Amino acid sequence: MSVPPPASPASPSPDVACAADATDVPPAERPARVPAQGSQAATHSDPVPGRPVRPCLTELRLSAFAGHRQAAFPLGAVTVFAGRSGSGKTTALRAHEALARLGAGAPLVEVFPDPVACVPERARPDAQRRRGFRIGCTADGPAGPVRLDIAVQAEPELRVVGERLSAGGVVLLETALRDPGRRTVQAAWHTAGSAPVTRAPLPDDRLGTALLPLRVAGKTDGQRRVLAAAEQMVVALRSVFACDPQPDWMGTPVPTGSGRLLGGCDNLADVLWRTREECVRRHAQLVGALAAGCARPVTDLLAEPLGDGTVRALLDRGDGTRTELARLGYGELRYVAYALVLLTGPGVLDLDTAGEVPSAMQSLTLLADNLDRGLDVRQRAELLRLAVRMAERGHIRCTAAVSDASWAVRTSGVTVVHLGP
Repeated sequence: MSVPPPASPASPSPDVACAADATDVPPAERPARVPAQGSQAATHSDPVPGRPVRPCLTELRLSAFAGHRQAAFPLGAVTVFAGRSGSGKTTALRAHEALARLGAGAPLVEVFPDPVACVPERARPDAQRRRGFRIGCTADGPAGPVRLDIAVQAEPELRVVGERLSAGGVVLLETALRDPGRRTVQAAWHTAGSAPVTRAPLPDDRLGTALLPLRVAGKTDGQRRVLAAAEQMVVALRSVFACDPQPDWMGTPVPTGSGRLLGGCDNLADVLWRTREECVRRHAQLVGALAAGCARPVTDLLAEPLGDGTVRALLDRGDGTRTELARLGYGELRYVAYALVLLTGPGVLDLDTAGEVPSAMQSLTLLADNLDRGLDVRQRAELLRLAVRMAERGHIRCTAAVSDASWAVRTSGVTVVHLGP
């Protein structure tokens, strides 16, 4: 299968910062940097009335990706992908995470270590033996709906061969592979000045949209429109935390370190050591959530330092008994970890946010594959209600995959996407 440029743009389908502020995370040394608040690019236009203040993804498109073809999925504040094993739930979340990492400036080889696995199974190579895949998304925010579509060549070598950023029916950025012998793509972005477009080469191993804030001067209305769209897309993509708690690791004592929660939540005790004193109100909400989801009473969750320089997590039962986290059941441990993520902020999660943008303008997205694994009926219902409550505040979104969503459809505020076999 050859990899054509992304299809022409069409009309899109119909706070949790507390324990540590996002601004205490040093800005990552990535090329995908958003201009600082107050710069010319960041103040180019007023927000569109009625649009979300915080940029967020509202649609995920898998035009040709693994088992998906011509698929478009709506993304709400809380979205649940449901279907049997092999229906493509994990694939959809993998594509979402891949777009997030590209938006943060990661090179293709890091995002797609096995790119051939992303190519549709029956895709045939073209005359030049090329095969690839296509993914995209829509981000809504102050600049209105913005579409991003990218085409990636997986064989014979990994590279971006086409990218299109568009808004309001106007193509703001378009790239294409003109010379296969060069490791660049030819880019053209909207200018609307003395010249309608500006042309320049961009690397073929990174997302061009993430590089635009460094390349566009913002001197014309057209350039400022390009910057508004690119910045909105990058901010919407970057604040993603993929989490899959590993109960076998969570109960053991860990050394004190950065206090930033890893995706497997194995350093949960270290994070509690930091956060319990930094935000009493959110910690009380976490304890309340645990009391609702654990089998026995819970009056506190704390970290206890040990003599060897490590800390362990304990549940206070309120009767003088403290239970080591290692003694909890598999489902209870996963429930504790997810509740902590939903009630904390980007500053205590191991992710690369847009550090130059105030946290009030960002929305964290939790990606949770197999969200219901090990959870009983009460725990998964409580967890979903917690996700909805936090999403209503505007600071967090959640996209999850479950095997059966019959319990999720009864929760108001949840977008359920049913996938076939």
